[in-house]
Amino acid sequence: MFTKFKGEILTLLGAILFSFNGIVAKLILTDGVSSMRLTQVRCGGAFIILGGYIFLRYREKLRTTMAELPHLAIYGVVGFLAVQALYFVAISRLHVSIALIMEFTAPIWIVIWLRYVKKKYVPPLMWIAIFMAFSGLVLIAQVWKGSTLDPIGVIAALADGIMLATFFLLGEKLTAKRDVESLMVYGFGFASLVLAITMPLWSFPTEIFTQSMNLQGRFAAYNVSGWVLIAWVIIMGTIVPYLLVVNGLKLLSASTSSVMGMSEPVLAGVFAWLWLSENWGTIQLIGGVVVITGIVLADKARIAAH
Repeated sequence: MFTKFKGEILTLLGAILFSFNGIVAKLILTDGVSSMRLTQVRCGGAFIILGGYIFLRYREKLRTTMAELPHLAIYGVVGFLAVQALYFVAISRLHVSIALIMEFTAPIWIVIWLRYVKKKYVPPLMWIAIFMAFSGLVLIAQVWKGSTLDPIGVIAALADGIMLATFFLLGEKLTAKRDVESLMVYGFGFASLVLAITMPLWSFPTEIFTQSMNLQGRFAAYNVSGWVLIAWVIIMGTIVPYLLVVNGLKLLSASTSSVMGMSEPVLAGVFAWLWLSENWGTIQLIGGVVVITGIVLADKARIAAH
């Protein structure tokens, strides 16, 4: 069964870790660490750990050509830096729920690109799957409860969806020619380089590693050192889920993988309920079921197309 559904299993495992990482990241951010500095430590830490391992064990995998470098640079800056940066801008000006809905328009942009630009066949079931998954997210977010939308926030959120779509499309193309591990090293490396230029390392707030951080929610009675949470964010919240998702993308397709990514808000809601006691209403529960149904239909569409 694992072999038959390996791509789906890897992608969903990655979504689970990304969703749980949102809880851990929230704990760090509420203790005064800026979102961009957290992005910097995520990318930089992942580059050092994964890059060091690949360099010591499989350095031949890091070989590349001058023609390939621009694509790797775009992949890193778009997929590992722009997606996060635009999301942080969006949530600073919009309700998180609305920002997430706009970010997860990514599957729509991907299917439109494949159908009308690349002139590829898109099964009708895929359109239905995207509509259902997106509708489910709308129910989960309950966007009708939102207030007047900030124009800059809307632009950032929609741009984030396009960047996420680009990440999946570029990943699908690059994994056909290069192994996932070295692709991740270059992605994290180029993202870290841009962040190091814009936010010099000598001004990094190193005190966050020894700072005592509260676990909040059901575990509010406990504190841990900042380095523990940061280590989780780097390893289990960044390196491992990215490897899982991109390996899944290599076996599936950009459209299917992006629709499966819509499970993240659902999973994040489950973790928020378990850890932070954030409850879902009946409409949100229905939305979760609709999202999962859309994901199942997207996978059926992928199988039918092949």
